Amino acid sequence: MLSEKLGHRLDPFLKSIFKIFFGEKGNPNLFTILGFFATIIASLLLLRDLWFFAGIFFVISGLFDLFDGMLARTKGKVTLFGSFLDSVLDRYSDLLFLLALLIYYLKKGTSDLAILTSFVSIGTALIPYVRAKAEALQISCHIGLMERAERIILLSIGMLLDLMAPILWIMAILTHITVLQRIYHVSKRLRNNDKHRY
Repeated sequence: MLSEKLGHRLDPFLKSIFKIFFGEKGNPNLFTILGFFATIIASLLLLRDLWFFAGIFFVISGLFDLFDGMLARTKGKVTLFGSFLDSVLDRYSDLLFLLALLIYYLKKGTSDLAILTSFVSIGTALIPYVRAKAEALQISCHIGLMERAERIILLSIGMLLDLMAPILWIMAILTHITVLQRIYHVSKRLRNNDKHRY
């Protein structure tokens, strides 16, 4: 939802921030990889019960995720491999972090939150899968309440403000609503295509 509304309008702002910290040059793929490792650090900190610091590294991973796209666009470095690498490492980042959260709750003996995290993981995995299947049918599918930007923001809030339990409830509901929104969108587009065919 945020990605669809904001589009690339944040690029000038992101470019200014990037220039302050990193100068003029940058490799989009490097920042994709750095974002992935920042998520791994956040996951390890979470497992050590250092929630606030985990949240900080999770925010950093989100910033790196924004930087890689901005760099690719503004520096004319958009490539098919870069897009592929970004998608793959995003999925690894999402699911490895949720796995760390699941392990944390299992160790603490809070099985209800472990089950809830599992439902969030299923929704998180299905959202990009449905989009990929839609795009294989040549249907753009960027709609939904809980795209990756929203998930990063909510999880960051959950860690930084110690509100993870209610955040997981919100995500468990909204990730699956997003999947249903995308299924409906694809169904509607295919029905319209079939009507125009005859």
